Amino acid sequence: MPRLDIIHNAVKNAIIKDGWTITDDPYVIQYRRTMLYADLGAERPIAVEQDGQKLVIEVKSFVGASKIQDLKEALGQYDIYRYLLEATAPDRKLYIAVSAVVYKSFFNQDVIQLILTKHQLPLIIVDIEKEEITQWIN
Repeated sequence: MPRLDIIHNAVKNAIIKDGWTITDDPYVIQYRRTMLYADLGAERPIAVEQDGQKLVIEVKSFVGASKIQDLKEALGQYDIYRYLLEATAPDRKLYIAVSAVVYKSFFNQDVIQLILTKHQLPLIIVDIEKEEITQWIN
């Protein structure tokens, strides 16, 4: 079982506060004999469901020695999970969750915005202290 990211619980609480139900912690992605673990699976309760929304959320803190290296790893992990989810759970949308502090200090840089735009990376921005989602980026 993978180690939890340092902001895992804050992101989980923010997702719940936003009206989602956590269905999996972790979310297991199994393709034939390969098993990978994304951080969270979430769904909207039926009463507020919008087009049957189901999510898989990978939480990233970007606290490594190099934020660029962290981004490269996150993008690679995102691609692998996305491809496997297309084959195993096409009804789920994959997001990367990051803290508002990291988003403001790192993700707002021009070069990072270019990469994110080209990659079309869906993000959930979370205020870690308040445990609240501040922004959804599709």
